[in-house]
Amino acid sequence: MDQAILSIRGLTKTYRGGIRALDAVDLDIRKGEIFALLGPNGAGKTTLIGAVCGLVRPSAGTIIAFGRDLARDWRSARARIGLVPQELATDMFETVWHAVAYSQGLFGKPHDRARIEEILRSLSLWDKKDAQIRALSGGMKRRVLIAKALAHEPELLFLDEPTAGVDVELRKGMWQQIAALKERGVTIILTTHYIEEAEQMADRVGIIRGGRILMVDEKHAIMERLGTTEAVIDLVAPLSALPPEIATFPVELGAGGRQLVYRGGTGENGGRAEVAQLTQALTRAGIGYASIDIHDSSLEDIFVGLLGKQVEAA
Repeated sequence: MDQAILSIRGLTKTYRGGIRALDAVDLDIRKGEIFALLGPNGAGKTTLIGAVCGLVRPSAGTIIAFGRDLARDWRSARARIGLVPQELATDMFETVWHAVAYSQGLFGKPHDRARIEEILRSLSLWDKKDAQIRALSGGMKRRVLIAKALAHEPELLFLDEPTAGVDVELRKGMWQQIAALKERGVTIILTTHYIEEAEQMADRVGIIRGGRILMVDEKHAIMERLGTTEAVIDLVAPLSALPPEIATFPVELGAGGRQLVYRGGTGENGGRAEVAQLTQALTRAGIGYASIDIHDSSLEDIFVGLLGKQVEAA
């Protein structure tokens, strides 16, 4: 395994009343990767981040960051960790510049005007440096949170729903900024409700539900292993039943016999290859078709399907 910048073992958090937000979580984060942690509301994502960032006291387990046990040497390790929280937690009446400068000093960094200017320019906030935060749009306030988190040059950065509430164009711009951070060697852990975001950016994906990690793997490996293909074939003439040579494929009749619906295949192009074989079989059987609509599973399809299976098994 590649070098782990963060190693979590048996991490458990039980709140008063017996509510278990984290249940024996094991997780390793590799240096320099973008890791997306996906899960429904209440899955434990924010609690996990809070435990690493010192905002939540674990009930059990160990957290090793940069080779240091956070329970024993929290201060030195925390100075190398940045956090962009979900909620805007800053003085609405202070200026953008002051907010970022304060965060820089909070972790013992000397005041560095050039670094602050670099951060604000990279986030398209330079022209707002003297504006009060309360006067900014929601998207700009979100970027201020990122600027504050970057002020002390963290090596490990948590982004908890970083693009929540921003429009599509700004979201894509922030994706570019996050990719640039990775290029500079920053390790990023991202939680998001926009699974497209994880599909676009992440190297690896973890899925958490009910405080338990269900799966961790390379993004492409997950899609290779669990991805499927669906194809809807519009027939020229309706069928009353599937001919034997067609019934060997994972298909069923739909729309009163006027459609063949294929669901099957795994891995990249696996299902598409079988759809090609199916169309050849249709031609040999003298069955005409007018159109084919093919859809490969997205990461969101896989995520929703996996959570659905977990609910059924519960």
